[in-house]
Amino acid sequence: MPPSICIFCGSKPGTNPAYIDLAHRTGQALAARGLTLVYGGGSKGMMGAVADALLDAGGRAIGIIPDFLIGKEVAHPRIADMRVVKSMLDRKTMMLSLADAFLTLPGGYGTLDELFEVVTWNQIGTISKPCGVLNINNFYTPTLQQIDLMVQEGYIYEKNRSLILDDDNLDRLLDRMLP
Repeated sequence: MPPSICIFCGSKPGTNPAYIDLAHRTGQALAARGLTLVYGGGSKGMMGAVADALLDAGGRAIGIIPDFLIGKEVAHPRIADMRVVKSMLDRKTMMLSLADAFLTLPGGYGTLDELFEVVTWNQIGTISKPCGVLNINNFYTPTLQQIDLMVQEGYIYEKNRSLILDDDNLDRLLDRMLP
C-alpha cells in the first residue's frame, strides 16, 4: 500500500476563500505524489474540498467517521473505503494507526484536538510519525508562538518543539514530512 497521510482540517470552509483553494491544492498534491488520504470522512468544508480534489485527480482515500456524525458532516458519498466508528476516540485511534504522517490545515477545535493528540502520542513514544502544520496566511502563527512560549517557560522540552514541523509552503512541508 502506498504511504498514507492523515489530514486534519475544518468541516467548515472558513471565511477566507484561500483556505478552500489550499484544500484543493492539498488534495491534488497528495494524488500527484501517490499518497493515500486518511481523513474524517466528511463531504463539507475543508475536509470535503481535500477529498474532492484528491478523488478528481485519481487519488485514493480512506474516510473515518463516527456514526453520530454521519448526518452532521454528511459522509462523503464518493469515498469507497468509508469506515464508520462509534466515537471520536475510535476515529482518532484509527487515523493514528492508518496514517504514516499527519498534516494540519486550517480548522477549529476538532482540528487542534487531533493535532495535539498526535503530537502528544509522538512525545510519549506511542507513535513516531511526522506531524506538520501548514501555516498559510499565518493561520497557526499564534498557536506556534504559544508552543514556543511553553518551551521557553519549561512546560515543553526544547527537543519536543521539533515534533511539529511547520511551513507556509505545501510542497516543501510534504517533502520534509515524507522525504
